[in-house]
Amino acid sequence: MSWEKAIEELRRRERLAEKMGGEEPVERQRGRGKLTVRERVAFLADPGSFHEIGKIAGKGDYGADNQLASFRPSPFVVGRGVIEGRPVVVQADDFTIRGGAGDAAIWQKLVFAEQMANEYRMPLIRLVDGTGGGGSVKMLEKDPRTYIPQTPGWEWVVANMAASPFVIGRAHA
Repeated sequence: MSWEKAIEELRRRERLAEKMGGEEPVERQRGRGKLTVRERVAFLADPGSFHEIGKIAGKGDYGADNQLASFRPSPFVVGRGVIEGRPVVVQADDFTIRGGAGDAAIWQKLVFAEQMANEYRMPLIRLVDGTGGGGSVKMLEKDPRTYIPQTPGWEWVVANMAASPFVIGRAHA
């Protein structure tokens, strides 16, 4: 049995995720003088050290042939890397996908990053460039409530404040 076709499909889906929100939102981001999410992470981490986890998490649409027709990745990049020789966990908003709105995300990615930082006692770097945990107006029209009083994974955020150093960075135009 060969894994070649499965690996080829995985790489195809990774390339789709790397397109982020598409050409227009990426150009809009750059037009504002901002780097894309993966450019920011690459700039922050020691060269070649960042390993993204969950790159292909997102929303897929399948055609009549059951083949992936389109893909919208989660608006968060999560992974492990090294900064100045020290291992860190990085989570960063991708503003090219629905303005980085948390409701467009696979929220488990954020919880995973919090858990990983806590369990490995690694610093957690958050690069915030989106709506910062709130939802979008579009989502409020569908589901008229907020995350409060329960934000998924909040217990990990609180636990990390006592156990792991964390930094929150805001991108500026």
